[in-house]
Amino acid sequence: MSCVGRIAASMLLAVVLGSTAQPALANSDQLGHEQARFLLFSSTDLWGHGGFAHGGLLWAPNGLDQEGPVLKLMFGGGVYRYVSEALGNIDVRGEVLAGGILPGWRFIRDKFFVTLFAGYDFQSHRLFPDDPTAGLRGNYSGLRTGFELWYEPNKTTMVAADASISTVGPSYSARLAAGWRIFDWFYLGPELAGFAAGDNYQQFRVGLHITGFRTAAFEWSAGLGFAGDSDNRGGVYGKLGVFTRR
Repeated sequence: MSCVGRIAASMLLAVVLGSTAQPALANSDQLGHEQARFLLFSSTDLWGHGGFAHGGLLWAPNGLDQEGPVLKLMFGGGVYRYVSEALGNIDVRGEVLAGGILPGWRFIRDKFFVTLFAGYDFQSHRLFPDDPTAGLRGNYSGLRTGFELWYEPNKTTMVAADASISTVGPSYSARLAAGWRIFDWFYLGPELAGFAAGDNYQQFRVGLHITGFRTAAFEWSAGLGFAGDSDNRGGVYGKLGVFTRR
């Protein structure tokens, strides 16, 4: 269908722009940055029909390890392709830029962290050649809301979850991951993710993630697995993320 590319772009953007839940928020005692108030982050997300990258800043005036207000600023973009039936089944290239300003509040109970966000969402979609049947063409403003969760039941296990909803599209995303500490180097475990835009497009992912691998002042995460969608397309996805505290 002709709307596949633009909806897939919204879904993947919801994922890459919607989550910064990281183990450093629960491991400040190991890092020695108890007074850090800024989290700088970036990530890339690739699959067979698109590629996206984003970066941003999370500011916690009371400190990243303290309960209280937070502000997340994000910017990202990427490219995607789809076949347009309206244009005679030709290949259309889409380019998208997006950003957000999301104030929120962090709640902390021991090793249980939950952060709630709600704020401004911007997306700009360009198609080559132009597809008049595509639902997202041009610039859009809307509301994005979501949450991020990080929990360490004990010293060797973790659970992470996040979800994001934007009125642009509208688009929805969710992810759930669990992990076990491997040789005190990183967490390794399964992850599940799903994205949807009403009944028009859905994508499901299942794979493995590595989280919390540290090199100097940086902490890395990665994921690899299979992605399938409601248009019967399937393939490998991969992602890589890094952040640092200041």
